[in-house]
Amino acid sequence: IAAPIEIAKACTKLQGQMTSGVCTIAEAASIAALNESNEASLAMTAEFKKRRDMMLELLREIPGLKMATPPGAFYIFPDVTAYLGKSFEGKVIANSDDLALYLLAEGHVATVAGSAFGLEGYIRLSYAASEDKLRQAVENMKKAFANLK
Repeated sequence: IAAPIEIAKACTKLQGQMTSGVCTIAEAASIAALNESNEASLAMTAEFKKRRDMMLELLREIPGLKMATPPGAFYIFPDVTAYLGKSFEGKVIANSDDLALYLLAEGHVATVAGSAFGLEGYIRLSYAASEDKLRQAVENMKKAFANLK
């Protein structure tokens, strides 16, 4: 918008509220879901807890990683500062962005740099995948971390 800054800022707030709301179809689906049995939801919650606990157990086998047990969602945010400053084939891993790219390239594991969440020195891992894929991902990460000197 080409307008005085006060008007542009007000329009930005208005636009953000108008375009980020839930659509009416999703609202209706949510109401229907809340009126149904929550057995499926409870089963999935139990499955995510099982995956979380498995991931934490496997990740704690990797030297230098530190993490808390997340109480909800399906993400783990390990502290990876023990690996910052290390290198692979002459390239220094200076920050969590470098580490996320390294894990993708060398470990074939997609993570999100903690810097995207204001948490430099951390990476975000999702455990919203099958147990087999999660086990393979942690094994790949373990090997990739071991290659950093």
